[in-house]
Amino acid sequence: MDPEILEEFEQRTGITVKQTYFESDAHRDELLIETGGRGFDVALIDGTSIRILAKRGWLEPIDETDIPNLKHINPRWRAIHEEAEVYSVPYFWGTLGIAYRQDLVPFPVSSWMDLLRPAEVLQGRVAMIGSSRALIGVALKALGYSLNSTDAQELKEAEALLQAQAPAVKTYKYVSLDENSALVNGQVAMSMMYNGDAMMVQEQHDKIAFVLPDEGGSIWVDYLSILSASTEKAAAKQFIDFLNEPEVAARLAQFVYYATPNLAAEALLSTEFKSDPVIYASEEALKKSETYHRLPARGQKSRAAIFSRLVN
Repeated sequence: MDPEILEEFEQRTGITVKQTYFESDAHRDELLIETGGRGFDVALIDGTSIRILAKRGWLEPIDETDIPNLKHINPRWRAIHEEAEVYSVPYFWGTLGIAYRQDLVPFPVSSWMDLLRPAEVLQGRVAMIGSSRALIGVALKALGYSLNSTDAQELKEAEALLQAQAPAVKTYKYVSLDENSALVNGQVAMSMMYNGDAMMVQEQHDKIAFVLPDEGGSIWVDYLSILSASTEKAAAKQFIDFLNEPEVAARLAQFVYYATPNLAAEALLSTEFKSDPVIYASEEALKKSETYHRLPARGQKSRAAIFSRLVN
């Protein structure tokens, strides 16, 4: 979040925004479970979690009378996940791919297999994301399967690929994006990373590059939702509406290097920004990529077991 935008909101409304950070969607859910959602007003929710959190009664329904600037949002991103139109406002969208140090990786990176079957030079210098959906999803994509697969044999192959890669993995924690990042200091040469994050860390080292592998990756959409337990629902709606004023949304997109779902904001962005394939993946690349779908209970259990065997 651009601190100047938060300051502008506070000056305009007198409302102070306090932020709580979390490392992963699972960590966010832990924070909400610990508190029952109390003490928080707005939460950043990944698309696949909206239905689950809404079913628990934690999310407040949202419509255009609450957030007039919803009229600017591309319907594609509002409706791409279950219940998203009812309980949330799209914030940003993008892809999951590979960030790597061009000076430390002596070959062009183009496939998930470059990460999952790492060359000798990468042993102990690979970073993965500690999320079962992301981790198993990229292994499935590398093997030519859907990242939403529930096929037992396909999952078995994905696990074997990840287990074979494990000795080369330095960490299953998401690398930081500041000057102390393992990608910046060279402890990590290649990592799973979200596209805009790669551009942020690139500011710290110009040899960091990002690629959406040839097999495609995952398309993610993050949403802003208002928690049912919030005692400041009116202020929360005001804040989300402010973030979707076209000029504000355009500034925010440029700050975080992510594609905005706000069509009016998009119109204010430079051609250079919108034509950057790291920020706005081509339609061809998006066709090869997938969003996460809801998995049946058995599929979730299988993945949890694979993840536990791999990471614990």
